[in-house]
Amino acid sequence: MNQVTASRRRSGRILVVAAVIFAVLAIGGLRNQARSQASPNADFILTVLHNNDSESALIDRGAGFEDFGGVARFVTVMKREREAALQGGGSIKRGVITVSSGDNSVPGPEFSASLAAGKFYDAIAMDLAGYDAIALGNHDFDSGPDVLADFIEDFQITKPPFLGANLDFSDEPRLQALFQASGSERRLAESVVLDENGEKIGIIGATTPRLPFLSIPRNVRVIADVAGEVQAEVDKLEAEGVNKIVLIGHLQGIDQDVELAEELRGIDVVVAGGGGELLANPGDLLIPDDEPFGPYPFSATDETGKQVPIVTTPGLYGYVGKLVVEFDASGDVIGIGDESGPIRVAGGSQPDAVQPDAAVHDQVVVPVIAYIEGLAAKVVAVSDVDLDGRRGRVRSQETNEGNLVADAFLWQADRLATSFGVAKPQVALQNGGAIRNDSVIPSGPISELDTFSIAPFANFIAVVENVPRAQFKEILENSMACSVTGDAARNPNCSDGRFAQIAGFSFVRDPNGTAQILDANGAITVTGTRIKELRLEDGTAIAQNGHVLPGNALTIATNDFLARGGDQYPFRNTPFTVLGLSSQQVLLNFLKDSAGLAGVVSSDRYPAGGEGRITTLSESSTPSPASTASPTARPSSQRPAAPPRTGAGEAAASNDREVVVLLISVAGLLAGGVIFGRSLYRSRDSSS
Repeated sequence: MNQVTASRRRSGRILVVAAVIFAVLAIGGLRNQARSQASPNADFILTVLHNNDSESALIDRGAGFEDFGGVARFVTVMKREREAALQGGGSIKRGVITVSSGDNSVPGPEFSASLAAGKFYDAIAMDLAGYDAIALGNHDFDSGPDVLADFIEDFQITKPPFLGANLDFSDEPRLQALFQASGSERRLAESVVLDENGEKIGIIGATTPRLPFLSIPRNVRVIADVAGEVQAEVDKLEAEGVNKIVLIGHLQGIDQDVELAEELRGIDVVVAGGGGELLANPGDLLIPDDEPFGPYPFSATDETGKQVPIVTTPGLYGYVGKLVVEFDASGDVIGIGDESGPIRVAGGSQPDAVQPDAAVHDQVVVPVIAYIEGLAAKVVAVSDVDLDGRRGRVRSQETNEGNLVADAFLWQADRLATSFGVAKPQVALQNGGAIRNDSVIPSGPISELDTFSIAPFANFIAVVENVPRAQFKEILENSMACSVTGDAARNPNCSDGRFAQIAGFSFVRDPNGTAQILDANGAITVTGTRIKELRLEDGTAIAQNGHVLPGNALTIATNDFLARGGDQYPFRNTPFTVLGLSSQQVLLNFLKDSAGLAGVVSSDRYPAGGEGRITTLSESSTPSPASTASPTARPSSQRPAAPPRTGAGEAAASNDREVVVLLISVAGLLAGGVIFGRSLYRSRDSSS
């Protein structure tokens, strides 16, 4: 979710600031046209119910937020709002559509419950909710195209189309079969046309062009010209007589949606995903600690000068987005209903509490809870030290939990190498973005649930042989290329999830060195100079003073996502061997096996802060605030809390934030108080 992400480039932040101001003024204008009664020129009122980045948060929003979210309560709210949308009387026609903008599931304990049961609980819940169209996000590909095909086929009631105008499935047979099918069996498409009370509603999907760097699409081709592909689909729909068109996209941040909208014509509404931004207005009931990023809806100006409303939600089934759009007889948007906004999903003793949908509760929530409780009850090891897996730490510096995972990779690959006919690795790498618990696991028992929380992705351990020393240094330069504030401003493909947790070697990095930059094809366009010293565990020097020393090539243990070039790791199609175990299985084996840690994680081996595998020279740039966040302890027997959704707004320098506050406050006054009462619109991150 990823995600405005913590790696959002500075220019993107400036764009968003400007867009927030424009959105306040522009949507303030649209809202001034809205009223308790529809405009006299209104010919059709469309309610768009939406969400995004639900990411398998099926039970609730996590520890401390049990009264909020949960897919069963979400479905209750969704059904209530769908029914209400068609009420209202009068002679104006009304319609309602329900859409998701991607990241409909994500690997983790909840998703593992689906894999164990042989049926996808996320799909069952969404099927019972009744979606009309669903976009594909990066996390939807995390388990590969075949599992995605299984997931899509599990929708047996509503059979909604999954949309992606810039995706080519030709080289993935199962997905291509879903794309080429006819009628209701065509489950993949560029777009779909719905009939709502006699009105044609076109819906187009779009997916981030960074998909190959973020997930495992395998042979799905991602067309980088998103605007070109979407516009072609708009033109096709308009030629068919469709004059009301909704774009559902997963572009990783609302700034990307603003940029895209500016290049298009004919789009009436954009439903965004991947950024985790909360859009809200004064008086909207919010989940505790949630702070708005901007007004609901946001706005952009398209190629023709038309205002286009943009909406999104923070995800995790915490809100149902509701956009009420008035169209005139020509299909132009002439107003936004006052009832538009995020609707909080709550239970317990909250004033807006709803009862969970009975079918979803029984068929989804109950079995998932049972599975997770079973994992939590299985103690696999005991630690005498707190293990730091906080997102901001594992993506910016060495941590003892990162060392634990990397050690597990090196240990497991060493044990399996002979049976797979490969050389034993000297080193191991795990990208920090694949360590997902986002918490400090306190000293004490470590459960099997913890291993899923730490390493949930369906990545497999792999061995890459014969990597030249110079290429190994390039790989490490890539891993450090997005670790300093300002890197994202220079590299649009930056993602802090590439930061490496390591085993079998140590290195010294200089954050003041040049960050490596690669193009979309993996070719190095700017040579990195941050890795100064590089030495194997046995003392063998690989690089000194930034220069690679001559010597034998290396064998690396890593995950197959990185070996395939994920996170832009420049393995450059070097052959690799998959060893048949997932990251979670590797970690579990290392913790339990008598030849591994034999059930004991000691502070001697894994001291707090790490043991100095990565040494950082003094940094003149401002470090990311994420790397200095305070610990959030979590009892290891509990399901992991919802990740703190901090992002570019918090990663920006404080003066940037003050400028945002000042400019938005001024815009609020100019807009007649559209956003009064909000001191700061802060971006929220939904992880890549």
